[in-house]
Amino acid sequence: MQLSEQELVRREKLSALRNLGINPYPAPLYPVNHTSKQIKSKFEDGKKVIIAGRLMSRRIQGSASFAELQDTDGRIQVYFNRDEICPGEDKVKYNEVYKKLLDIGDFIGIEGELFTTKVGEKTVLVKNFTLLSKSLKPLPLPKTDKEGNIHDEFNDPELRYRQRYADLVVNPKVKDTFIKRTQIVNTIRNFYNEMGFLEVETPILQPIPGGAAARPFMTHHNALDIPLYLRIANELYLKRLIVGGFDGVYEFAKDFRNEGMDRTHNPEFTVMEMYAAYKDYHWMMDTTEKLLEKVAMNLHGTSEVQFGNNIINYKAPYKRIGILDAIKEHTGYDLYQKSEDEIRQAAKDLGLEVDETMGVGKMIDEIFGEKCEANYIQPTFIIDYPVEMSPLTKKHRSKEGLTERFELMVNGKELANAYTELNDPIDQRERFEDQLQLSEKGDDEAMFIDQDFLRALEYGMPPTSGIGIGIDRLAMFMTNNQSIQEVLFFPQMRPEKKQVELNENEKIIFDILKKEKSLVLVNLKNASGLSNKAWDKGMKGLSKLGLAKVTKTEENLIVEIAE
Repeated sequence: MQLSEQELVRREKLSALRNLGINPYPAPLYPVNHTSKQIKSKFEDGKKVIIAGRLMSRRIQGSASFAELQDTDGRIQVYFNRDEICPGEDKVKYNEVYKKLLDIGDFIGIEGELFTTKVGEKTVLVKNFTLLSKSLKPLPLPKTDKEGNIHDEFNDPELRYRQRYADLVVNPKVKDTFIKRTQIVNTIRNFYNEMGFLEVETPILQPIPGGAAARPFMTHHNALDIPLYLRIANELYLKRLIVGGFDGVYEFAKDFRNEGMDRTHNPEFTVMEMYAAYKDYHWMMDTTEKLLEKVAMNLHGTSEVQFGNNIINYKAPYKRIGILDAIKEHTGYDLYQKSEDEIRQAAKDLGLEVDETMGVGKMIDEIFGEKCEANYIQPTFIIDYPVEMSPLTKKHRSKEGLTERFELMVNGKELANAYTELNDPIDQRERFEDQLQLSEKGDDEAMFIDQDFLRALEYGMPPTSGIGIGIDRLAMFMTNNQSIQEVLFFPQMRPEKKQVELNENEKIIFDILKKEKSLVLVNLKNASGLSNKAWDKGMKGLSKLGLAKVTKTEENLIVEIAE
């Protein structure tokens, strides 16, 4: 492991601390009795406090120093005075330990008294301090120049997601996002608890990956010598509990789908599923409106929430429109009770790529997704899906060929999926068999037949409605984040590339490319300000390291960051 100059210096300080008899990683409990927020909210001059956190900045002026301590609630100013900390002859603790051996990022504990500075700043006068943990790697802190310009901000998404621990320390807004995410979950939990529903847990490792149309992750259990799957949904297990006599159950579940990744999809994600006996999808729509309005109000104090350039209003009621009606409205094609061949032709006429492995359900889903979805910015229930799209849903009570299902669309994306649940075991078996035929045609997302679930239905399941709400996407919408990676503490990432050392010329060129992604070669060369010789060496070095590539167009040579 190659260490930077700063990391080497910090390790030298570590040794120096130990030589002074100071344990840089002490074990005993530190008796914290206040946080920065508590101090500021109930401030009293002269009050004694014990606080702890990271040293985030300091201004040393000889025998005195102002600094900032950051704890779980924020930052507070602290004042180090040599004679307060070292009242006797021995001044080592201030002169050596504080001034020379502590670094920004170190965890320290402080015993002190509160006072207000001449400029009105609430401050802790340090009477004693204890090193609690030595930081060996410098934090990626931004710097502000005399003109107030901020430099070296830690805002590269690749680095932020890989080093979330550093991101949380230096970017306070990131921490606020995750606090709000927990508030969202707690609001939903309280909402259902007040309705008398029971929070439950169901298996993550499943012998049959049921409850959704998705490609699963597969593993093997050595002792049982059987294949197992990471769940793609918890639906079938929750409905087993309704069979068993519970009238309302819900679960916050980690689900896993072995599919693509983008700004709104991660292979591991969180979903809340809820099932209520003796209810239907009309009741579920009414209940979902109330829930989301409550979430918005609890989080923001208003039902109107900013997301990107749009203001989303979660106040009930929401618009409701049939999926085939939506397709007709936005494409002009009436697909109700049309044959598979007619729907395939309509999809082709609309410029969509469809193949023989796709059944009616998948093609309608493709048409709606490509031609209609983006139009629904305000919360809208898309209802009454064709039977072929909904193998776990009860057939519509009055519309032939449709089911009692809805998806809630917000800002052009699906937020929730819900049904009047299919509880006819014979009908359910036939639907599963239809899915098997799709699988045989090559659809690798078709559902498996779950024989045990069918057996459960044969014992009898009362009329039931169920819903799944994507918690990650809801958190995105409620915190105004455009990427799912921003609301996951540790999103899935590609394997980290081995860090390479760049020389000065290579670094100048690469830093420009990182900002622009691609540039005309001549423009990049001019922006670098390098001589012809330095430019040639720098470009050859980046190409050899696989960091830059040059492609030729009809008009120019283009330099891009190599993927």
